[in-house]
Amino acid sequence: MIPMAAIERDDSLRDKALRVLRQGIVSGEIRTGELYSATAVARRLGVSVSPVREAMLTLVNAGIMEAVRNRGFRVAELSQEDLDEIFEIRLLLEVPAVCALTNCDLSEEQEHLDELVRATETSAEAQDVNTFLAADREFHLTLIRLHGNKRLVATIADLRDQTRLYGLMETAEHSLIEAAKEHRTILEALLARDAPLAQRLLTTHLGHVRNEWASPAEIRHG
Repeated sequence: MIPMAAIERDDSLRDKALRVLRQGIVSGEIRTGELYSATAVARRLGVSVSPVREAMLTLVNAGIMEAVRNRGFRVAELSQEDLDEIFEIRLLLEVPAVCALTNCDLSEEQEHLDELVRATETSAEAQDVNTFLAADREFHLTLIRLHGNKRLVATIADLRDQTRLYGLMETAEHSLIEAAKEHRTILEALLARDAPLAQRLLTTHLGHVRNEWASPAEIRHG
């Protein structure tokens, strides 16, 4: 029997590796088409190979990475059509779910949501892309969690992670600050229980992510 302490420790390391891999993929630091071995990533993170391999296999199961037999792992390539489909699904699922929160009393969650927005604002000002990505992810998924559907949370999380934000590093200063401002206005609309405004703001926000961050430079600039 495996001691519980060992399981908890392994889970923590797997989660750490999964978080680092997700951020690297989304920001483009982990590049599409390049092979990555669990051993090399584990060495870089200073952890054992097992939790890193588990994290990579988790991403394979989510359609974010693919395993190349006897060679390692690589990020699954996405076409522009794939990106369009991902963002269409996010619009269909995420926008109505978040806007439904205008029918709820969010007073008990307001402080936590405000902390998450401030985390995106602070990291945007500091141009800390990885911290911003973590706070951005947590803000959006927290809103979905408040909707109360665990499967929806998992679906949106996978869709977010499948997206490569090619333009984020290129235009980080402007992009991060504007996105943080949009988080603030979305939260204010939800707290004001203004569903039409929340719908418009979130739709615009997701559109910026799709059109300005998720397209390679050669496509964005023609």
